[in-house]
Amino acid sequence: MRIDAHQHFWDVDRFQYPWMPSGASPLRRNFLPQHLEPILKRNRFEGSVIVQANIILDETRWLLDLASAHEFIRGVVGWADLTDPRLGAALDEFQRHPKFKGVRHLVHDEPDVNWLHREDVLGGLRELARRHIPYDLLVRPQHLKLVPRLAEKAPDLFMVIDHIAKPPIAAQQMDGWAEDMAAAAKIPNVYCKLSGMITEADPRAWKAEHLRPYVTHVMQLFGPDRLMFGSDWPVCTLAGTWKEVLAAFTQAMGPQPIEARDKLLGGTAQKFYRLC
Repeated sequence: MRIDAHQHFWDVDRFQYPWMPSGASPLRRNFLPQHLEPILKRNRFEGSVIVQANIILDETRWLLDLASAHEFIRGVVGWADLTDPRLGAALDEFQRHPKFKGVRHLVHDEPDVNWLHREDVLGGLRELARRHIPYDLLVRPQHLKLVPRLAEKAPDLFMVIDHIAKPPIAAQQMDGWAEDMAAAAKIPNVYCKLSGMITEADPRAWKAEHLRPYVTHVMQLFGPDRLMFGSDWPVCTLAGTWKEVLAAFTQAMGPQPIEARDKLLGGTAQKFYRLC
């Protein structure tokens, strides 16, 4: 099964998204299942994993409602407040839904660069691990150095690094990011998403060859068993179409054995998120 492991929906009439660009941004409109499903079908993808965009519980409930109504939504990575003493109650509610598959927080927006190492956050992450709920790490390069210690504090937690940690692709810089990614990759429970790359490149002049050094690096570190493709739709539309993202991924990855390609384009996501 071919799965896009990282996509979003939002309803600007229902929820406020304070991170959105101001003005006449192409993102300031609704993106809903009826907009995505035809794209997936045209490109022979059977499903997708939808990931939170807002830090409110009601958005997670809404995404789970959409997942109930649309078979192609195979899983939802929602938001829950890891620091809330009532976290268990929220997780109890979400785990009653068969398509609830993970939790994410906008770590890269936290003023405290060491937010992941706070004791209240670690307590929440340990609760995820106890319940076998994976965690999406939305981080930037400066946060990668936190991952090894995080794994020590929550050794049973399965984590996936979103968007290869947003390295400065536009500047073609790898120093620091490359070394810290290598340290994170040594942890067996840490996976990585090949997603969100074209928006970190020059949005008007990017080419697949600009992505290749970064893709090659994470491929060598993680291998296809711990890597998964994600389009980051509709955020990707700031720099290209869904199909252009897939083409860039394919070109940057280069020729791969069929078994490896199947893992990258769905198999790893199915295993990590325990998708049906």
